[in-house]
Amino acid sequence: MKLYNYWRSSCSWRVRIALDLKGLSYEYVPVHLVKDGGEQHTDAYRALNPMRTVPTLEFTEGGQVRHLSQSLAILEFLEERHPSPALLPADPYARARCRMLAEMVNSGIQPLQNLSVLQRIKGELKADDKAWSAYWIDRGLAAFQTAVQETAGTYCLGDAVSFADICLVPQLYGARRFGVDLGPYELLTRIEAACARLPAFQAAHADRQPDAVPA
Repeated sequence: MKLYNYWRSSCSWRVRIALDLKGLSYEYVPVHLVKDGGEQHTDAYRALNPMRTVPTLEFTEGGQVRHLSQSLAILEFLEERHPSPALLPADPYARARCRMLAEMVNSGIQPLQNLSVLQRIKGELKADDKAWSAYWIDRGLAAFQTAVQETAGTYCLGDAVSFADICLVPQLYGARRFGVDLGPYELLTRIEAACARLPAFQAAHADRQPDAVPA
């Protein structure tokens, strides 16, 4: 199994966490999103992922080499193929809440801070890309914290790690990058600290990846 990804990509980070939690080995294939205009735009990578995004998971199944992109689709696939440890609650309502929280990050925050969006805002529209990102991240985290209060325990949904935590942790890293004040989000940073004690979250951390750039 290969994971085409970028160290600081929050979507890539989610998949790394899931792979590590499930004890699945993989080859780390870096795709530099900035160098030489972005390696995701090369013909070779576009053949794997026409959206020119990371991550892309490559695996062999039934004698065929297959590719999956979009982080939540990859998480769902891993959950179905490797159900232990479970990253979705068994109860239907709790499963829906978990997916809702994950989508609050995946659909409501991350796309608005995506590199391609920020490049257009700064380069073509001549606007403040960091202020743009900080606004939407802060708005999204406020909603996430309100929603997670219903289910929070040690983690976002009780005392078991789920998709919600996998999406939250990289997003908080991104929030700090863009200067968002996390003081109001004590519940979220408490959950983050609990996740940070787990070896899988430690191994998947952006700063520990082979292509990471020292601060």
